[in-house]
Amino acid sequence: MNGRIICFHYIGKKLKILRKKPLIVLPFLVISSLIFSQTKPDALMEYRMGNFERAASICRDEIATNPNNLDAYVVISWSLVKMGDYQNAFAYAQNGMKLSRYDPRIIEILGEISYFQGRNAESLQYFQEYINFTSEGGRVDSVYYLMGEIFIRQGRFRHADIAISTAVYWQPRNADWWGRLGYARESFGDMISAASAYEKALALNAGMADVRRGLDRVRKALQR
Repeated sequence: MNGRIICFHYIGKKLKILRKKPLIVLPFLVISSLIFSQTKPDALMEYRMGNFERAASICRDEIATNPNNLDAYVVISWSLVKMGDYQNAFAYAQNGMKLSRYDPRIIEILGEISYFQGRNAESLQYFQEYINFTSEGGRVDSVYYLMGEIFIRQGRFRHADIAISTAVYWQPRNADWWGRLGYARESFGDMISAASAYEKALALNAGMADVRRGLDRVRKALQR
């Protein structure tokens, strides 16, 4: 009990000191804290601004200091993919997976890297696993689109139709995706649906020459 009385007495004395100098001590502490917080680099912010090399550099420094920082592995993998450095992106993503096997961000980026490296079956496995974890939000729109592109590569155009249709459900104003949906539908002979997709693409971006040619093809086919 005596110890508590002494402790409260000590704190009371400290508070009295602070009250005597409110304009000197407290503002200095607040300003110092703000300056410190603003000087720490933000890799995610740099990534979102398109400064991919800067984001990757910040992540490397963070990983060197704290090799268990999962977010750093995620952002550096995203950044390296944007720079086309798929080999190093894959290595960082795999290291991130060792920290968290079921983190959806890591699973998705491994699928994306595999897609760009042409490893279609492996990419589909990662993407399917990602969808099992999160059916909406995040990068689910891009995942379905890339799955559709893999199905086009494999000549599985009906599967591509389903995947890209889901992608444009999430991103209805993406003209490029509507164009690819039209191509997938045209490729398995659904000319009416292909024309509809091509028309939506051109309504969003009238300057797409390949889509315009695709629409002309399916219209001619429908007139036969």
